[in-house]
Amino acid sequence: MLDGAKAKAILKVLQGCNSFTRLRKIQAQVIVCGLDCDPSISTQLLRFCAVSVTGSLAHAQLLFDKMPDPPTQAWNSIVRGFSQSHSPLLALAYYNRLLSDSLLARPDTFTFTFALKAVEKLKALPKCREIHGSIITTGYGRDTVVCTALTRCYAKNGSFEDARFLFDKMPERDLVAWNAMISCYSQAGRHEEAMEMYERMRNENVGLDAFSIVGLLSSCAHVGALGLGVQLHRIACDTGLVRNVFVGSALIDMYAKCGSLDDALSVFTGIRRRRRDVFTWNSMIHGFGVHGLGNDAISFFEQMLAAGMRPNSITFLGLLCGCSHQGLVQEGVDYFHQMSSKFNLTPGIKHYGCLVDLYGRAGNLDKALETIETSPSRDDPVLWRILLGSSKIHKNVASGEKALRNLMRLGAVTAGDCVLLSTIYAGANYLSGFAKMRKLIKTLGVKTTPGWSWIEISNQVHKFVVDDKLHPDSMQVYEKLEEVTKRATSAGYVKEEPVILNLPGSWSEGGCSETPSSCHSEKLAIAYGLARTPEGASLRIVKNLRVCKDCHSFTKFVSKAFNRSIVVRDRVRFHHFVNGVCSCGDYW
Repeated sequence: MLDGAKAKAILKVLQGCNSFTRLRKIQAQVIVCGLDCDPSISTQLLRFCAVSVTGSLAHAQLLFDKMPDPPTQAWNSIVRGFSQSHSPLLALAYYNRLLSDSLLARPDTFTFTFALKAVEKLKALPKCREIHGSIITTGYGRDTVVCTALTRCYAKNGSFEDARFLFDKMPERDLVAWNAMISCYSQAGRHEEAMEMYERMRNENVGLDAFSIVGLLSSCAHVGALGLGVQLHRIACDTGLVRNVFVGSALIDMYAKCGSLDDALSVFTGIRRRRRDVFTWNSMIHGFGVHGLGNDAISFFEQMLAAGMRPNSITFLGLLCGCSHQGLVQEGVDYFHQMSSKFNLTPGIKHYGCLVDLYGRAGNLDKALETIETSPSRDDPVLWRILLGSSKIHKNVASGEKALRNLMRLGAVTAGDCVLLSTIYAGANYLSGFAKMRKLIKTLGVKTTPGWSWIEISNQVHKFVVDDKLHPDSMQVYEKLEEVTKRATSAGYVKEEPVILNLPGSWSEGGCSETPSSCHSEKLAIAYGLARTPEGASLRIVKNLRVCKDCHSFTKFVSKAFNRSIVVRDRVRFHHFVNGVCSCGDYW
């Protein structure tokens, strides 16, 4: 057989190669046939080793180093391989070598794209800017693929202004570019900007695909934008994308996090059984969990096992969350132990946090403390902060002090922690402890986290902060709030007097701190919602902190006085207020 024919035959065999063991055999044949210097064959061997999931980056390096002057395709393979690995810095090392050492090869669209992917992982903004300069000087500044990768890289490095400027200046924006911006905004928690991108897409007649819808639904879920979520659901149905399992899971998550479990369940049952994956089941189980429906979460978990689906660590987070919020202590403990004993899953910090919360909410603070001290994450501030929160619920001074001492030991004390212990001291009439916390706050110079609430009206999300005066309708909001407060008081509401501390910085809420005259963000959102929606319409509110006792009481009596269903999603769980009663049973 002639060398040309041999080379073609080997290249054809390489196309069907599916394991590193087979590749080594093919390479041996290449050497025997004297074709190891053939650039097309060596490049294909390198590509498999660098890119394939069954390849070997170490072997790829050996192959690359034997090439006398690697072509651009070979450079791209080695840069791509390391950009996808746990060593993205090596991708940039090869990229730098290409620019400085190569005599023939020049970077192309793929080179820049793979190098930027490595920069994303490394969070190296200066390198992103450097590559941006090379992109311009090499004439790729108008390449849509490169510009999209560069936009994503800027956003992933936190430079959204540069990302947005570059995006707006792109000569052509394909759907991938739009999706990149939506995804970056959504993953960075800039959900309002993600939804603004959707409005621009509509105005410019840009269609949506599965990636667009999943990213937008994620933002809807976070801000409670049910109206927009329903619009996206309709689009998914019209385009057939609702059959996409990722879209289905995102819809379930959106409906559950927007407080509409019935719609979430409807989407779930509409997905064919054989198409339901672990993420689909998890979305539903977690939905029941954050709504405090532990028994329903358990029921779905049992159905999941009966369907032959193996749970993962996320599944158990939903289960434990549901058990904690419904006070199902023994069930939660059993599932925690089943993770390792039955499903060979190692509990993480979040699972231990759920277990501490489970014991703490139920008043078993000794077991909560024992769980922390025997966990592999005993030096994680999250666990001690959960114990501190439980100590406040049960007004336990001793465990509250122990939690704060450990937070101080870890250098993780916040203003909210100090205020929680101050509240415990105040409840126990321990005035010297209360004064000590005031002094500690001044000494540490810690500041509070401002509270905010979102409410969606006519598919537009409105944000309120504590004592908000910046909303364009703030005057009308406060006038309405005065009326709402009077009617709630007539229905039985009595204002809970706050614990007052002289805190530096902004005032916050949700059990942190407040002034006697401060007005919490959810009260403003409720007043605005009552003023701008027809009688009988439900109100849905999302806030970033836990709802405080006063606001919880206020919302119960507002629901009774105005005959409204009010759904509030706080940092921990959902509260469904109907006719003066909350779904949490005042257990939160």
